[in-house]
Amino acid sequence: MFKALLVEKNDDGKTSASVQEISTDQLPQGDVTVAVEYSTVNYKDGLCIGPGGGLVRTYPHVPGIDFAGTVEASDDDRYKPGDKVVLTGWRVGENRWGGYAEKARVKADMLVPLPEGLTTRQAMAVGTAGFTAMLAVMALEDHGIKDGPVLVTGAAGGVGSVATAILANLGHQVAGVTGRPETADYLTALGATQIVAREEINETTKRPLETETWGGCVDAVGGDMLARVLGQMQYGASVAAVGLAGGANLPATVVPFLLRGVNLLGIDSVMQPFDNRQRAWGRIATDLPMDKLESMVVPATLSDLPKLGADILKGQVQGRVVVDVTA
Repeated sequence: MFKALLVEKNDDGKTSASVQEISTDQLPQGDVTVAVEYSTVNYKDGLCIGPGGGLVRTYPHVPGIDFAGTVEASDDDRYKPGDKVVLTGWRVGENRWGGYAEKARVKADMLVPLPEGLTTRQAMAVGTAGFTAMLAVMALEDHGIKDGPVLVTGAAGGVGSVATAILANLGHQVAGVTGRPETADYLTALGATQIVAREEINETTKRPLETETWGGCVDAVGGDMLARVLGQMQYGASVAAVGLAGGANLPATVVPFLLRGVNLLGIDSVMQPFDNRQRAWGRIATDLPMDKLESMVVPATLSDLPKLGADILKGQVQGRVVVDVTA
């Protein structure tokens, strides 16, 4: 028997989450069984834990969209007991049981060997949000980052925090956009050289083109903010868009793309090819400063998750929540 956070649907149609003891034979089918050590809390986890059930289709359900741990049993030659592994994406925690349990069983193709230099705790301090941030930085690099500051929207959130730290560590000037003035010191400690109030972006004119300002952008918000940012990009600069917190609609015109050659790069962390996942995790191990990573960490246990799930939906969680599944 082992501990897991189970989300169950009640007779009234609402859901509830509680820590329970379950057995290994209740795990889904898969090639590899992992003794989970750490997971994280992301926006999707909040939706899955919440009373509406969010993204979950079948119950009971174990949320947790990522995890890191040690292989316990494997039917695949690529992984042996004792190997350290990390998993992000593949709708784990949504369509399939995820990381909020002391054991997980998954397909071998979903896993990536933990890179040398990273512990399982550090991997989850990075988590899906940090993995997505690295994919965004890699996409900007592939298209060429221009001179001048790189804008990061939603900078105090999970993706934004790690993107800020990575870009600063690579030597770029980083302008962090935040709607909470109290996060300025936090973002400065991560390496941001400029703090931009959310209102400064949102209150600009709705003209399709404004002054060329940003040499690149990691956008973790979307919606109106993304539309405004597009008109402020330097000629030929790129925006790596990773989030929909501001909405899926894009109230923009084609003018920034036609007259300034702006590139809009969509980043999806769910089903990245293995080579790209391995490349991203390798870059995380070398290009993300671990001292800054530690400053982002908020520790938690399985019993903390129902409240944390609600808090993240309210925008009240700063940095990276790392869940010690074994505590």
